[in-house]
Amino acid sequence: MASNTSKTARASVRAGQAGQGGGLSVLGEFKYLIPLNKGKHAYVRNLTNGKTVHAATDSERFLEEIRLLGEAGHGAKIQAELEALTTAFPSDGWDATAKRLADAGVFGGE
Repeated sequence: MASNTSKTARASVRAGQAGQGGGLSVLGEFKYLIPLNKGKHAYVRNLTNGKTVHAATDSERFLEEIRLLGEAGHGAKIQAELEALTTAFPSDGWDATAKRLADAGVFGGE
């Protein structure tokens, strides 16, 4: 039986199946936090469940979303992202948000 799919498509499917060992492969740069309203709110993008949550940065929901990502091994990347937000938007309070999250121990493995 002849296949109508291209060699590139078949190679892509094989590569995707080879990487199914529970890991996640993302092409390009993935941002976990999308800042909103001068740092008062953010979208938290969760790779593990595919959901994007809108939360106030001083809320328990925000804390729990970051905790879930930290437990999944993304804590260091989120910390780096918070540092970048602090540098890019110094008056938006990202330093206080990062401190609050660190004090709560949500980054996992730290």
